[in-house]
Amino acid sequence: MNPRPHRFAGRTALVTGSSRGLGLLIARELTARGCRVMLCARGAEGLAAAERKLRATGAEVASCACDITEPDAPQRLLDAVHERFGPLDILVNSAGIIQVGPVETFEEKDFREAMETMLFSPLRLALAALPDLRASGAGTLVTVSSIGGRIAAPHLLPYVTAKFAAAGFSQGLRAELAGSGVSVTTVFPGLMRTGSHTAAKFFGRPGAEYGWFGAAATLPLLSMDAGRAARAVVRAAERGRPELVLTPAAKVAVRLQGVAPASMARLLSLTDRALPGPGDHPRRDVPGAEAAKQSRLPRWVTTLGDRAGRRLGEPRPHN
Repeated sequence: MNPRPHRFAGRTALVTGSSRGLGLLIARELTARGCRVMLCARGAEGLAAAERKLRATGAEVASCACDITEPDAPQRLLDAVHERFGPLDILVNSAGIIQVGPVETFEEKDFREAMETMLFSPLRLALAALPDLRASGAGTLVTVSSIGGRIAAPHLLPYVTAKFAAAGFSQGLRAELAGSGVSVTTVFPGLMRTGSHTAAKFFGRPGAEYGWFGAAATLPLLSMDAGRAARAVVRAAERGRPELVLTPAAKVAVRLQGVAPASMARLLSLTDRALPGPGDHPRRDVPGAEAAKQSRLPRWVTTLGDRAGRRLGEPRPHN
């Protein structure tokens, strides 16, 4: 018996933030289902490496180095897709940044940077892509939010602010596009082993902030294998699911928030008290690789995350 063909076979997809991490793995899953994929990321070198990696598997891919926060980015990306593959059928907004630290160490510009990257840029791209997605007859739009878009975890306030907003836009867009042939899926991943602890920026006491975030983003009971997460995301998009919550811990947190919001608020407050304070001389925008050198976290704790990061193109955390 021949296997049933994938619903996405022969379709064209654009995946932002796809030079590394979850975006790269989602692109790989799409190509495995017979999609033609346009990769997009800011760094040309990492993007070229990702394209080579996927081409080596026989995938039909191309890439466009682009800062999605630039006003002309949506048109540039769509022009690249049209020139290489034709009309767009699938859009996956997965680009993101992570800033870690107490609220006292953040400035308004940090919130604006997070909102521009994770709300306004995906919003502009989604609106620009809608004519293609409508014309497809079965267009698909995937927004990768975060469990931080449902639960406002402390020491990640710019990130969770942007992710809440992105989730609201995505869910509202699904309601407005019902019956149009365009399916919108909102994804709420928990922590995944992608090497995100090395790509994050740390504020306040960078070594101490890296300690808790690096452990949480790596240890198996708290984080999820990113390959499994990418497969789940693409399956949910194929089936047209409204939303997907990933990792057991994230599912428990969402349920607790729904049935006992006061208890969740107390738990988050207790968590905040256990996290590092800003320190006497707070620092800003410290890269993960530098923060790792200042941390007392034993290197073995982040072994799984470091390995995942090397596979997925994240910067190395240690010399």
